[in-house]
Amino acid sequence: MLTAGVDFLVAHSLLPLVSIFIEPAKVLFLNNAINHGIFSPIGASQAAETGRSIMYMLEANPGPGLGVLLAYCFFCKDDTTRQSAPGAVIIHLLGGIHEIYFPYILMNPVIIIAPIVGNFCAILFYSMTGAGLSGPASPGSIIAYMAMAPRDSILTVLLGVVIAGAVSFVLSSVILKATSGHTKSLTDAQNEMKEMKAQAKGEIPEPTAVNVGQIRKIVFACDAGMGSSAMGATKFHNRIKAERPDLTVTNSSVDTIPADADVVVCQRVLADRAAKCAPQAQLVTLDNFLADPHLDALYNALTSTTPALDAKAEAAANEEIVSDLRNAAVAPLAAAVTEASKANDSVMKIQAEDIQLGLPSVTKEEAIRAAGALLAKRGYVDDSYADAMVEREKLVSTYMGMGVAIPHGTSQKKGTVKKSGVVLLQYPQGVDFGDEKAYLVFGIAGVGNDHLDLLGNVCEILEDEDALEQLKTTSDMNYVLEHLQ
Repeated sequence: MLTAGVDFLVAHSLLPLVSIFIEPAKVLFLNNAINHGIFSPIGASQAAETGRSIMYMLEANPGPGLGVLLAYCFFCKDDTTRQSAPGAVIIHLLGGIHEIYFPYILMNPVIIIAPIVGNFCAILFYSMTGAGLSGPASPGSIIAYMAMAPRDSILTVLLGVVIAGAVSFVLSSVILKATSGHTKSLTDAQNEMKEMKAQAKGEIPEPTAVNVGQIRKIVFACDAGMGSSAMGATKFHNRIKAERPDLTVTNSSVDTIPADADVVVCQRVLADRAAKCAPQAQLVTLDNFLADPHLDALYNALTSTTPALDAKAEAAANEEIVSDLRNAAVAPLAAAVTEASKANDSVMKIQAEDIQLGLPSVTKEEAIRAAGALLAKRGYVDDSYADAMVEREKLVSTYMGMGVAIPHGTSQKKGTVKKSGVVLLQYPQGVDFGDEKAYLVFGIAGVGNDHLDLLGNVCEILEDEDALEQLKTTSDMNYVLEHLQ
């Protein structure tokens, strides 16, 4: 469809309007089809005759993307995003990696208007002046772009980049100001871009092949079974319970997976251990427990078809559902809260002394050790527990997704835990956890299930994107306590 639209505009001498197709196609990673299918063949033919072609200028112009990034540099209200933009400008302009600005458009899709209009103005200018490049500019950096400019039109080519950048900058700035507060986070947009890029390359896995009629129990497994798997299980249960109330979704350590597990969800590095512990179960491996395409595939597979049961099996299933609902067995954290409540008159609650807000950005290890130090200061663990937290992070990341990390110790170091406790360290500028940024770092020390009720509150917050975003930057302690207690 995109190719047909571009072909029509080229054939009818409406070249500036191709920007309507080019800019969205770039963000959707479909630009190669247009470049190699239309622009390059026509450009090669024109260059052979005249020594230059405007076709080489249409998609490679760095001006439209530059304008978007500059607008974020000056007018974005989110500190993290604004501080990341200058580096993106350098990568885009000098490195020619245009996809660096795609997440900034995905954060606020209305901004796509800016590069469209910017490129339209540049193409119109190039058409009026008869400008063109002698060959394809690859990568699309300003250096490669100008290197392909014929000597007699270097200034014209450069002016076209400036026009595209200026128009895009002005429109992006206006849109940013007008739509402030209605955008995604940069991390979410980057994750969305990764998924789109993988899909464009055909790398997104097919929905997990499961026999939905046979699946009754799904177990989320992590190394210690202390927190990350519990949060993942709770969030997935909350997502699927309306469509599949017959499913039991729980969590465990990867080394103690129940024998009746039908599906085991774990991080990739734990796949071998999970397969050894639960050879009867299907494995679903992923990068994080909160936002991963494989979880979407599993959800789609489990909800796309209602499991077919005979009368006897249906009656048994209904009886099991009623029992599960009565006892809250399908909700791992709710069950933990119930048990903790029976053992204690009051469940564990996070206190103001367990929370530190507005911390400056540090390295991942420093953030983890800071969480361990606060746990020790509060009397939840021994001083050596921080070392166990760092060791645990080396095994598999405790980054959960959505800007949340929950570092905790290894299962072998549970003896250093004096009592259950959870602390929160807030980093408004974020802490790098690999390719992701964590803004909320929950340090966890667990004895039994006492800490899981608090993690359940965190899962509820994850369902409320506005509250989650507020928690990442707020300096209001009462607001934090209100949402976590």
